[in-house]
Amino acid sequence: MNKLDAMGKEALSRVEDLVSASKLNELIKKREDADKKLNTILWVLAIIGAVAAVAAIAYAVYRFFTPDYLDDFEDDFDDDFDDDFFEDEKEPEPAPEAAPAE
Repeated sequence: MNKLDAMGKEALSRVEDLVSASKLNELIKKREDADKKLNTILWVLAIIGAVAAVAAIAYAVYRFFTPDYLDDFEDDFDDDFDDDFFEDEKEPEPAPEAAPAE
């Protein structure tokens, strides 16, 4: 019987090894699945970031090359305002006297 007990212990040991190996494989597979999901999320975020960067660069180039018409308008307005301001400081001329009515 000792021989059968030794064989049973050896078989039990092999079964335990197979069970632990299968559990290890399951854990590895779960980790690979989680890594795939994480990898997909990272790719999506990278693509969104690249599109946002290209849009920001395009907007900056547009703003740089678009002429600013408001500056020209403000310059003209400031010049006219300064001229009128100094004319108001002159002394008022006396009004001509009315001619006597006959």
